[in-house]
Amino acid sequence: MGEFGLLIAAAIAAAIVKSGIRVDREYERGVIFHLGRFQQIKGPGLYFITPILDQKVQVDIRTKTVDIAPQEAVTADSVTIKINAVLYYRIIDPMKAISRVENYQMAVYQASMTTLRNIVGQHNLDDMLQSRDKINAKVQEIVDEITEPWGVAIERVELKDVEIPISMQRAMAKEAEAAREKRARLIKAEAEQEASKLLSEAAQQMMQNPAALELRRLQMLTEIGAENNTTTLVMIPSDIISLAKEWSTAAHNNNLAAVAKQQTTIPPAVAPAKATPTDSD
Repeated sequence: MGEFGLLIAAAIAAAIVKSGIRVDREYERGVIFHLGRFQQIKGPGLYFITPILDQKVQVDIRTKTVDIAPQEAVTADSVTIKINAVLYYRIIDPMKAISRVENYQMAVYQASMTTLRNIVGQHNLDDMLQSRDKINAKVQEIVDEITEPWGVAIERVELKDVEIPISMQRAMAKEAEAAREKRARLIKAEAEQEASKLLSEAAQQMMQNPAALELRRLQMLTEIGAENNTTTLVMIPSDIISLAKEWSTAAHNNNLAAVAKQQTTIPPAVAPAKATPTDSD
C-alpha cells in the first residue's frame, strides 16, 4: 500500500511539473501573471511557470495585416467616394497589448477606419487621387500615435482603391480631354512660331545668295520625283523671275515719270475775259 501511494504521489508530481512546462516559438511571447499580477514576459523557447499560481497569455509578435473594408466618405470638396485600405502593424510590447486594451486587434481596426474617414474629409478629391503617399503617411502617423499606449506599432498604411461616382468620372474624363487638347494646341502654336522664325531666317539668307533658292528648288524637285506620281512641273529659273521683276519695276517707274512730265508741260487754262461796259451802253 505504501508503494502504491508513492506511485500516486509521483504521478501527481509529474503531472504538476508537466503542467508548468511551456514552449514558445520564435515569434511568440508569453505574458506571465502571478496571482493576477503581471510578473514578466518569457519566451521564446522552453521555460517553466508555477502551476495554479501563474497564468500565461500567449502573444504573437509577427506583423499582422488588417484589411479595412470599403466605406463611404465625403471629401473636402463635397464628393462622396468609397475608399478602402490595408494596414500593417505588429506588437512591440506584449504586456501593454494585453493589459491596456481588451482586444487590440479590434481596437487597431476601429482606430484606422475612423482615422481614414477623418483624413479623407480634410482633402480634396484631386489630393486623394494624386497624393496618396502623403495621405498614407498622415494616416500612419495618427494611428501610430493612438496605438502607441497599447504597445502596437503601425508599420505601413496603403490606400487600395478609391471608387468615384460615375458622373464624377465622366466630368473628370472631359476635363482631362480638354486639358490634353489645350496642350496639343499650345504645342502646335509654338511649333508654328518657331517654324516661322526659321523660315524668316532662311528667306533672308536666300535673299543674300540667290543661288540657294535655285538649289532649294532642285531639292524639292528631287523629293517630288522620288515617288511614283503624274505631277507635271515646269521649272522657271530664278534669274528669269528676277529679270521679269526688274522689268516690271522699270516699266512702272517709266510710266510714273511720263505722267509727271505730261502734267508739267500742259499750260494752265486761261480764264475767259470778263465783258466790260462800253460808252454806247
